[in-house]
Amino acid sequence: MNSKIFAQNLIDYIYNSPTAFHAVSTSKELLDSNGFIELNSRKAWNLQVGGKYYVTKNSSAIIAFIVNSNNIEKEGFRIIGSHSDSPSFRVKPNAEMDAEKAYLKLNTECYGGPILSTWLDRPLGIAGRVVLKTDDILNPKEVIVNLDKPVCIIPNLAIHMNRSVNEGYAFNKQKDMLPLVGLLNESLEKDNFLLKELQNRLGVNIEDIIDFDLFLYEFEKGCLIGANEEFISSGRLDNLAMAHASLNALINASGNKGINVVAIFDNEEVGSSTKQGADSNMLLNILERICISLGKTREEFFTSIYSSFMISSDLAHAVHPNIPEKHDPTNRPVMGKGPVIKINANQAYTSDSYSISVYKSICNEAKVKYQEFVNRSDVRGGSTIGPISSTHLDIPSVDVGSPILAMHSIRELGSVEDHYSIYKTFHKFYEI
Repeated sequence: MNSKIFAQNLIDYIYNSPTAFHAVSTSKELLDSNGFIELNSRKAWNLQVGGKYYVTKNSSAIIAFIVNSNNIEKEGFRIIGSHSDSPSFRVKPNAEMDAEKAYLKLNTECYGGPILSTWLDRPLGIAGRVVLKTDDILNPKEVIVNLDKPVCIIPNLAIHMNRSVNEGYAFNKQKDMLPLVGLLNESLEKDNFLLKELQNRLGVNIEDIIDFDLFLYEFEKGCLIGANEEFISSGRLDNLAMAHASLNALINASGNKGINVVAIFDNEEVGSSTKQGADSNMLLNILERICISLGKTREEFFTSIYSSFMISSDLAHAVHPNIPEKHDPTNRPVMGKGPVIKINANQAYTSDSYSISVYKSICNEAKVKYQEFVNRSDVRGGSTIGPISSTHLDIPSVDVGSPILAMHSIRELGSVEDHYSIYKTFHKFYEI
């Protein structure tokens, strides 16, 4: 496998994952095809050395692992964390709205922090989760759905009516960002448009649809671009690129120590404070259940935890070629030069000299160059799952990621070689 094939595989993975629910479904298909067994959280686990397993939460988070040995109290867990969600717009209840008694549009709510202007004038799809009635009130049925067509668009206002738009315009999320669906007529009525679409797509009765979590997404598939096809242009690189790299490393590595773990959380873009987010005991509880199933004592669970290491993987900011002054004067990562170690004195990242040294050594073993990122001291940067997860799992952790441009745009830009390089470091991490 070369870097371009791996990058194209990433594009396919992202295209099949328009929402966090679909990302988990796509990940499950990948794991199933490689011999992994799905576990049920409501039943006892009977894990075996050499076994490959995964478990999901809320249909939007997934943890997969391979039991390499039974000596986990000394060899610990090797964990790579990432997240399944990306900035978007969620469809509100009672979403159908008419305008001028001629247009049908949808009422939406912004999810996370997208660059709003990039969502305008693009064909948009609708996908997500639908919950259906069953005979058991406490256990309704979940199905994922993708209308799988360009359903709507958020049109710009013509420059003739907004002469200052190129001088900076503050988009109003409730007014400017509502998607247009179509023209009202006999075949397109305002009431129950979405429910009728879901009915037709799923082959169910409208009365059986209880609720849904639906999101907008860019319909156009990503692609390789550049003079030598060195760039990856796609939506949701943040952070499905890291989910893709870690899953493939888990599958392809030949580890023989401890337990290799991939944890793909949901809701990082909105703070992680959900049952399926990094600010929960989801990962910690699963690690303890693994120890219990392997016959370990509570004391051995703790020694297993404190013999562990975590890589928190989320994309990093490359120096922008047009606006280079936004970066730190001496730490200036660029695309094509390898993974980025993210550092922050105020602990927005978990990286410290100990964990950084571990990852640098992994890079050296994998023969991969690395870079370092620190914010300008007068610019407040973002954070990620690493520090949040550390409040529940107090083990050494380093924050890393591939450098990209246009983070949180509807279409981000990454490097073919960087994606393959960080995969190689993940692969090496699971084998050392």
